[in-house]
Amino acid sequence: MNHLALDFLRVTQSAAFAAKPWIGRGCKHEADDAATTAMRGVLQRMEMDGVVVIGEGELDEAPMLYIGERLGTGRGPRVDIAVDPLEGTTLVASGQDNSTAVIAAAPRGTLLHAPDMYMEKLAVGPKAKGAASLERPLVDNVAAVAAALHKDISDVTVMMQYRDRHQAAIDMVRRTGARVRLFDDGDVTCAISVAVEETGVDLFYGIGGAPEGVISAVALKGLGGEMQARLLPGTEAEYERCRSMGIADPHKLLTLHDLVSSDDCVFAATGITTGLLLAGISKDAGHAEITHSLIVCGGQAGTHFIRSVHEREEQV
Repeated sequence: MNHLALDFLRVTQSAAFAAKPWIGRGCKHEADDAATTAMRGVLQRMEMDGVVVIGEGELDEAPMLYIGERLGTGRGPRVDIAVDPLEGTTLVASGQDNSTAVIAAAPRGTLLHAPDMYMEKLAVGPKAKGAASLERPLVDNVAAVAAALHKDISDVTVMMQYRDRHQAAIDMVRRTGARVRLFDDGDVTCAISVAVEETGVDLFYGIGGAPEGVISAVALKGLGGEMQARLLPGTEAEYERCRSMGIADPHKLLTLHDLVSSDDCVFAATGITTGLLLAGISKDAGHAEITHSLIVCGGQAGTHFIRSVHEREEQV
């Protein structure tokens, strides 16, 4: 998989460039369509036999990058692909920070085929592996992570999405003396921030999209972090959807290995607007466009923050 990393970089860069003209224009659907079209165009040219396991929706919901769509030339490795061409559609539409184009890939059959429903998620970085569990109360996890990191609880930062469904958990964490860092959108970026020491985030907790959980898991595996999750089907139809996708027990505690069972995985992201991990697209003094991307490869290939200079083509 690692030999495809630079190809996946081009995929996210293409999607980011396509979304850029829509920043601040209040048109989230147009921005998402542009990013999706650009991302698919690059994926179709890659030397692989790819299939979308997490995408823009079912065939009757999405015209491209739908679940089950085949991508690539059909030659090369058999690959599971999870995409979010524009993570933070509302962020782009409103001109806010923290929007990215992201993709994750692993060998065929190794990514959880997560249905589009809520998922409870808990993530920590490498130094806190084994310290937190969804089987324990959140306050106990805060204390355990503090101990693993040799920090006072008052120095622990917990990342959570600013939603009404999290208010009780937010209040609970604050009563421990720990800090809560809230975000509006950008679930993937914020989940993997626990494994990037410079962010200052120690623990991620929240209820959000299951597809974003699987994409985050690929990055966390490569970064040496840890994640647990639990699907939260809210209706009988969602429960049956889990069963139809091969998830025998939808309420099972999912480990990082359950979410992505291969170390041979790749995650790529390119910033659209500046955020927690990546700067957005900008121009240098010579008017060349600059992108900032993150590539995380499983195994020994490591983590790479990449600044790319895209020279402007001369107008004829």
